[in-house]
Amino acid sequence: MDISPIEKILDENNEDPITLYDEENREIEFDQVAVIPLNEKIYVILKPITEIEGVADDEALVFVIEEIEDEETLVLVDDEQIIDLVFDEYYKLLDEADD
Repeated sequence: MDISPIEKILDENNEDPITLYDEENREIEFDQVAVIPLNEKIYVILKPITEIEGVADDEALVFVIEEIEDEETLVLVDDEQIIDLVFDEYYKLLDEADD
């Protein structure tokens, strides 16, 4: 049985790549970096495995889980302030894990 990318993301035991599709319906695989609950939303940091034009090898992208037409969907975040907040929270969690 296929499970949705969001179900995979929220499964803390999942180690498989997350597969999403771009506007041209091309498959893009990502490694999951972190799930960050912030301001009553759930953000996800994903690092592309598949090469994406304009995204460096060491870059990760931030997505938010949104409900669209009664279905949960991953939406790419392009607001720099939100991206910075998500990464700040991620680094804070990393620091706490190290302590």
